[in-house]
Amino acid sequence: MKFKLPVLIVLLFGTVSCVAHTVKDRNPPNIIVFLVDDMGLMDTSVPFMTDKEGNLVKYPLNDYYRTPHMENLARQGVRFTNFYAHSVCSPTRASILTGQNSARHGVTNWINSENNNRTEFGPQNWNWKGLTKESVTLPRVLRQNGYKTIHVGKAHFGPFGSEGENPLNLGFDVNIAGSSIGQPGSYYGLDGFGYIKGNKKRAVPGLEKYHGKDIFLTEALTLEANLAISKAKEEKKPFFLYMAHYAVHAPFQPDARFANQYKNSGKSEKAQAYATLIEGIDKSLGDIIQHVKSLGLGENTIIFFLGDNGSDAPLPIIDDYSSSSPLKGKKGNHWEGGMRVPFIASWVTPNEKEFWQKKLPIARNTIQHQQGTILDVFPTISKLLSLPFPKDHILDGFNLENQLKGQKNIERNELFLNHFPHGNHRSNYFTSLVKADWKIIYHYQIEGPPHCELFNLKEDPFEIDNLVDENPEQLKIMMETLADEMNKRKALYPEKGGEPMGVIRPL
Repeated sequence: MKFKLPVLIVLLFGTVSCVAHTVKDRNPPNIIVFLVDDMGLMDTSVPFMTDKEGNLVKYPLNDYYRTPHMENLARQGVRFTNFYAHSVCSPTRASILTGQNSARHGVTNWINSENNNRTEFGPQNWNWKGLTKESVTLPRVLRQNGYKTIHVGKAHFGPFGSEGENPLNLGFDVNIAGSSIGQPGSYYGLDGFGYIKGNKKRAVPGLEKYHGKDIFLTEALTLEANLAISKAKEEKKPFFLYMAHYAVHAPFQPDARFANQYKNSGKSEKAQAYATLIEGIDKSLGDIIQHVKSLGLGENTIIFFLGDNGSDAPLPIIDDYSSSSPLKGKKGNHWEGGMRVPFIASWVTPNEKEFWQKKLPIARNTIQHQQGTILDVFPTISKLLSLPFPKDHILDGFNLENQLKGQKNIERNELFLNHFPHGNHRSNYFTSLVKADWKIIYHYQIEGPPHCELFNLKEDPFEIDNLVDENPEQLKIMMETLADEMNKRKALYPEKGGEPMGVIRPL
């Protein structure tokens, strides 16, 4: 025994050293964030809503839209039924890149490219200029750690002339078609995407080779994304693809490839056009997934599919219910229809034996009911890769590792703050807070005193019964939590005469 023990120890240490060396040499996983503009929870044939028992429920809009590639992604991965974004686009986009709530990074409204759109009573010092060269962003951290970082599509991180206008200033190695603009001048290559015909102020840059050609913007961006992926492989670099489609934002121009599917639907021409935009991004999803597989990268590529705010489909609004129905409200609203978005995570080619899939297993065909948010993408990726970033950069999100396994994250506080201290939108001057099953909406003192709405989302997911008067104890709890969340992030309030209005305090 005295002879054999040291030999055994040497063998064990040799094995550990060998394993460590192998892990170090592993190719880091490729990462795709597939972000769809204005895609709400119901803009898909994939059901995301459940009944009180947790069973999936399909609603009429699920039967209207056609998204077979989303369906396949959901079957091979995990979908979240309670995934939150900010109610308008620029705040969400800045939050995905920084991992911070809009109340902290200060981009609390959509960014008008030409002028400061703080609105009449908006805070003077809100972050209209958006992200900068100094901002700690996910692509910047990934690039510093050997990734090829690729931006494709809509950026909308800052106004004209700002550092945030150009994604190359924010940590991306490649920028395809991204600028300050928040919507395309045209979806048609024949229009030069706005340069030849359409809204020239919102013309999509950098796609000149498609000008005058019969091609839809969604298709052109997909082709360019796949070329960029191929180039990253040629360079033998892992890639981070931020695939941010301009679709399904207005203008609602029909994608002729899918128009026949909806012409007898009984919906308006704009609603039919919107459906073609939805099917177009679904085809893009399928084409990118197939391309990644064809390059032999599927087992080493993770994809996160999500929307940036509630639906803006051109459907009638009846008693505050519309394109997110049965959820109340739509894009820009303080109700759930403005904040709940689709989220699916999956490995492109699931294989539980592959190294990185062992490190971050994703359950197949699984429904995750626990809350997730746009703030979680950064911490999930940084934790997976052990990415270093400045210690003073606070992340407001949570690592989704356990939730992607289909389990519950017991460390999660299940809070989401949606702060909109601006006007001139569907809902004006409000802050909402979701805390597990409860939601409070605080409306600021513009005319008259502040007032609140209080909902139990578990019992009343469609926000029918305002419980402010019936449940003063829960109202007090929610006001205390809301005040605390606002203070933690040093949130800015609407202002009148230079003074903050309706400062949130515990009752």
